[in-house]
Amino acid sequence: MSLESKQSKLETDAYAGPNADQSRHWNEAGGAAWVAQAALIGAQIRPFGLRALARADILPGHRVLDVGCGGGETTIALGEVVGPTGSALGIDISQVLLDHARATAAAAGAVNVSFEHVDAQTAELPAGAFDHLFSRFGVMFFQDPLAAFTNLRTALRPSARLAFVCWRSIDDNPWMKVTLAAVGEHVALQRPEPNAPGPMAFADALRTRGILERAGFAEVGFEAVNEMMNVGGGLRELDEAVAFMTEIGPAASALRQADPEVRAAAVTSIRAAVAPYHGEGGVRMPASCWVVTAVNR
Repeated sequence: MSLESKQSKLETDAYAGPNADQSRHWNEAGGAAWVAQAALIGAQIRPFGLRALARADILPGHRVLDVGCGGGETTIALGEVVGPTGSALGIDISQVLLDHARATAAAAGAVNVSFEHVDAQTAELPAGAFDHLFSRFGVMFFQDPLAAFTNLRTALRPSARLAFVCWRSIDDNPWMKVTLAAVGEHVALQRPEPNAPGPMAFADALRTRGILERAGFAEVGFEAVNEMMNVGGGLRELDEAVAFMTEIGPAASALRQADPEVRAAAVTSIRAAVAPYHGEGGVRMPASCWVVTAVNR
């Protein structure tokens, strides 16, 4: 029986379970926006995922669980690393993203990858089935991260390794902070609760270490990665990059319900705010994340 069949239609018709809000978002507006911009998003965040992959110690023949796999780019890359004797399973709460992932994998001829539509926090995972747990910006959205990682650990064999990449604080990420400040000139921004599910949920390394250790992981390590990120994967024109930022990311979320006049004014402010970062290679802005590694006890 597949993981999906064990999930009692968690993310299909009724958005149920502890991560219902995330399920709704990623199966509706958030997922559709991501798919529409999948190629540009992949180009933008790929360098961070490659940093995590380099620290993961994944070898040919290994079995890898890719959590929050989204559009499948990382799952396909993991499949290439483990080769024909290994396998990669991507799991995600969004059927919209998984439809894109399956199509992308089929087009790439990736025969050793598969995808399941489940909530990683609650899914009944095959015990001890995987050598690695990997994620590129896919694990920060759990309502109860301790429960999620405790559940995920059941799918790992003893001494299996974990590697994921997550954003550090907003102060460490001007690509978010600058654009949100520009949007805040026009709409009231709700300050998220500390550690709430979202992009910055694991910014606090001490808290994240505690979650992983209580979930049963050991040798937890953090590597700070600082990059000049190509917004929109290196879109050359300033207006193209600004348009991308209003479709994907924190600015897009803040503007989703804005009136057209307010949105237009915010776009003008975003353009002015990011113009100093524009050059021949497009808009390049400082970005910072953690590469987190650990071992299953």
